[in-house]
Amino acid sequence: MSDRPRVVVVGAGFAGFGACEALAGADVDIVLVDRHNYNTFQPLLYQVATAGLNPGDIAYPVRAYASSHPRLRFRQDEVASVDFAAHRVSFVEGPPIGYDFLVLAAGAGTAYFGVPGAKEHSRAIYTMEDAVAVRDLVLEAVERAASHGVSDGDLTVVIVGGGPTGVEMAGALAELRQMEFATHYADLEPSLSRIVLLEQQDRLLGAFHPKLSAYGLAVLEHRGVEVRCGEALKEVHGDRAVLASGEVVPCGLVIWAAGVGPAALTEALVLPKVRGRIEVADDLRVRGLDDVFAVGDMAAATPVNGVLLPQLAQPAIQEGRHAGEQIRRMLAGEETVAFRYRDKGIMATIGRRAAVAQLPGGVRLRGTPAWLAWLGLHIVFLLGVRNRTSVLLNWAWRYVSWGRGPRVIAGG
Repeated sequence: MSDRPRVVVVGAGFAGFGACEALAGADVDIVLVDRHNYNTFQPLLYQVATAGLNPGDIAYPVRAYASSHPRLRFRQDEVASVDFAAHRVSFVEGPPIGYDFLVLAAGAGTAYFGVPGAKEHSRAIYTMEDAVAVRDLVLEAVERAASHGVSDGDLTVVIVGGGPTGVEMAGALAELRQMEFATHYADLEPSLSRIVLLEQQDRLLGAFHPKLSAYGLAVLEHRGVEVRCGEALKEVHGDRAVLASGEVVPCGLVIWAAGVGPAALTEALVLPKVRGRIEVADDLRVRGLDDVFAVGDMAAATPVNGVLLPQLAQPAIQEGRHAGEQIRRMLAGEETVAFRYRDKGIMATIGRRAAVAQLPGGVRLRGTPAWLAWLGLHIVFLLGVRNRTSVLLNWAWRYVSWGRGPRVIAGG
């Protein structure tokens, strides 16, 4: 205990770490709370789900991070409620703690948009547990097919959502199919495995320029992915997906990549909301609360055009840092300033030497240049020298040899 102001940061993701970084060296005590004891580099979860990387390659221990910040303490727990009047956070297990400033950065959940059976019978890829579960299901299906034969749909994967997550997942599964069937499952015909990508809009990668979208579509189709643009999912069952057109696709797995929704904590907190996210002022403080900030996926932050910022890594990092900077300003007796988002562009990889990138200033890349830019950016933003080295060596080895990756069924 000390006389310094206490800042409680809920969530050890991009936004939470951004807030902690901005507060480093400030005369405050920081309590960082998360239900996991590691930070997940979410942009590479799909590579864990397709057995391209090990879970440990994209996870960074929070206590290792905290050890480099003398006034930061980590608490592994889950927030149950917040008493904003009493300035107190209550937890599922441990005792409550008070705060002088609170930063809500607990991320998002999965939005199923009311599709019957989607929540019960599909798999999202938003957490490490999700990615490992999908990896095991994919590998188990292939092993069963090799040992016992293939029934209709056993090796069919339906991916719902043609944004970056869905496109990256489809491309990675296509590569996995190509490598595995050629090297370890020679008795299985590649035609027995189907990858079906559904996108409700008329094109993939809707946030990208139409030429980049067309390139992504061409690459996926060339690699054997069945892309259905303008096609919605009507309902999901344990062994099939029913499309809005009436087509029934027998399948062993439905992967949900159609979007994110509010986190459980966001829904539980009695705060003003905008489209499921917490309403914030232009400085990212929660409406009506001078000492509480909402950042990242939890916040309904809007840049100058009035459109909600996407729930991606860069907005989360920048919002988290801004919240930390505003707390420092308030402690110094200064006025807060409005948040301004700096658009650094968007990227998506489709697989080996195929990617798209849309950068500020109208710069558009595709193919190998975009792929190399994507690789470099993700290496830079990974936490920890060990993780960067492991991922870089893994990618280099796969590129040179297309050799065996971490394709083991470990989740039981």
